[in-house]
Amino acid sequence: MARPLDDITVLDLTHALAGPFCSTMLADYGANVIKLEPPGAGDLARVWGAPVPGPDFSYFVTIHRNKRSIVVDLKKPEGKALFFKLVEKADVVIENFRVGALKRLGLGYEEAKKHNRGIIYCSVSGFGQDGPYRDRAALDLILQAESGMISVTGEAGGRGVRCGVSIADLAAGMNAAYGVMLAIRMREKTGEGQHVDVSMMEGQLALLCTTIGNYYANGELPKPQGTAYPVVVPYQTFQTKTRDLAIAIAGQKLWKIMCPIIGAPELTDDPLFATGPLRMKNRVPLIEKLQAIFLTKSYEEWEKLLLDNNVPVGAINDIAQVVEHPQVKARGAIIETKHPKAGKVKQVRSPLRLPAMQDMPNTPAPLHGEHSSAILRDVLKMSDAEIAALKQSGAVGGD
Repeated sequence: MARPLDDITVLDLTHALAGPFCSTMLADYGANVIKLEPPGAGDLARVWGAPVPGPDFSYFVTIHRNKRSIVVDLKKPEGKALFFKLVEKADVVIENFRVGALKRLGLGYEEAKKHNRGIIYCSVSGFGQDGPYRDRAALDLILQAESGMISVTGEAGGRGVRCGVSIADLAAGMNAAYGVMLAIRMREKTGEGQHVDVSMMEGQLALLCTTIGNYYANGELPKPQGTAYPVVVPYQTFQTKTRDLAIAIAGQKLWKIMCPIIGAPELTDDPLFATGPLRMKNRVPLIEKLQAIFLTKSYEEWEKLLLDNNVPVGAINDIAQVVEHPQVKARGAIIETKHPKAGKVKQVRSPLRLPAMQDMPNTPAPLHGEHSSAILRDVLKMSDAEIAALKQSGAVGGD
């Protein structure tokens, strides 16, 4: 079956999460992703997360499906020469080293372009390729902090907290995949590759676009508001007799439907709460009234009552509940790969559904250097003697 990216070869020099998340998104849709790893331990994320059978840990085996691994020592002359031979055969290079690190090794975009004018070279970094912070080391937590994301996350009146997932890494990975696809489309028009610059910082600013817009509009400094939403009320979670309930009254029509349903028709035209701006102004007394009401029934009772009237409502699920969720199961959102060492590995599949591509690739995360020889044979047409010489030099490791 044809896949959208089955004619695209990606050299993946990334590690940790942001870059690998990008290359996995491309691999899921058919790209031939060749993961170049250093000798020794390889990608540092191989030992992150919960232990599973075999040498790698859960973090790595979960996010590296559909790739092949080759061990290359890019500090050796033979390793550098091999990298450029692969560049000649590739469409895309993805890297998330500190800014300038590969350039200092003689492996930056300008050098790569000499070997392949159509190469798309995607660099994912904390702050981008220029500016006063470009040389700073940047992991997800640092970018959540510097971008302002932490300042608006957490309970109302409390200190800001880190998002529950590595949102700066994951957003950067998605932006990188988007940038790569745009560059591929541009190359179809011009025949030229380009250097795609992906900033984790700016990725967080993009997620904060409405928050920043509100700040510019009213000059008020945004603060954490728990599960509440600054510009819509009520739009948050409430306690019930059993479990917490999330409700989203995103407009006047829903407000007028909800009030009589929950047994409070008098709130509909109350002079304190009758319009959206009034509800924002008088948020505290309104939330207190609604919380008292929602505590009178169980979540299950409220869910039926509200859903029967098309009022948006949901439960706060933990991860154990989510993976068993009927919608998740019905859509096949959790997939399983068979890893040679870890055994059956369950993981989240790509959220993008293409009707013309029902058969998603589903190979397990590679062992360190598992495909070194195969890649050299398949991509570079090297002989066994040439491969043996590279391994003897220490430029190549693995199988």
